Amino acid sequence: MARPPSRRPGHNRKAQYSLFASYVVAVTGAAVGLLLVVVAIFDPTGFAAIRTVTAEVTRPVSAGLKNMVSGVSSIDEVLAAYWRAGSQNVALRRQVEADRNRIIEAKGIVQENMRLKKLLKLVDTDRSEVVAARLIASSATSTRRFARLNAGSWQGVRPGMPVRAAEGLIGRVHSVTPNTAEVVLLTDGSSIVPVRRANDNVPAISTGLADGSIEIRALAAGRNPFKPGDLLVTSGIGGVYQPNIPVAVVVRIAGEIAYGVPLANPARVDAVVVERVFEDAVTRPETAAPAPAPAAPPTAP
Repeated sequence: MARPPSRRPGHNRKAQYSLFASYVVAVTGAAVGLLLVVVAIFDPTGFAAIRTVTAEVTRPVSAGLKNMVSGVSSIDEVLAAYWRAGSQNVALRRQVEADRNRIIEAKGIVQENMRLKKLLKLVDTDRSEVVAARLIASSATSTRRFARLNAGSWQGVRPGMPVRAAEGLIGRVHSVTPNTAEVVLLTDGSSIVPVRRANDNVPAISTGLADGSIEIRALAAGRNPFKPGDLLVTSGIGGVYQPNIPVAVVVRIAGEIAYGVPLANPARVDAVVVERVFEDAVTRPETAAPAPAPAAPPTAP
């Protein structure tokens, strides 16, 4: 039977020092571990302090090792992502286009909801009898400016009734059929609306020019009181249009005449409200006074 190899390093001094150092490290580690166990049993507070200090001292080393391990483990993911970058870019571009279309549709829905809410608020705050309808056609190039509603006499629409949208006044009903009605727009040459400036009540008359704009003339003689940016609303004079309906904004001044554009564009407005004539809406039939009771016949003496 062969003798087992000797653990002695022989006469190599370097090997002897290495063996001795390993023994010292092992004994020191065992002693430190035993000391920590004793401290943890008999002094938990001190052991917690030691653990805290050790964690703080070794935190940079632990963070570095963690980053190194994560980097090594993600090499395959980086290579795979680089390999699939082309197809991923194409898919992302398609997704962005789809999301853009959805965002545009959502914005359109939001604007439609806001417009309908304004219209509903208009109906709720208006005490006159109204009919909600839609503009289904409008003339843009003709010398006469008309629009068509999808409501007529069967829905209670009558000639002369004002038509307004949430943005402002549209015009006035010209003629009706059972289920449709023609509306004379503000920009028609025959449309005349009494207006006033919203901030100081300067009265004026607006007349359509049949070119998409209106002409405003002040009732008071003298210098033209209007300036670009002035907001005009109905004054209520004449008994047709309710007061304070937005009409137009002044865009240009030429001598004694101001020119404006309507706030409600029939080409962009679909939902409108047909109102009763203002004079009819505010007029209420007076209740007849009760007839006096007949006098009692005289009694005989």
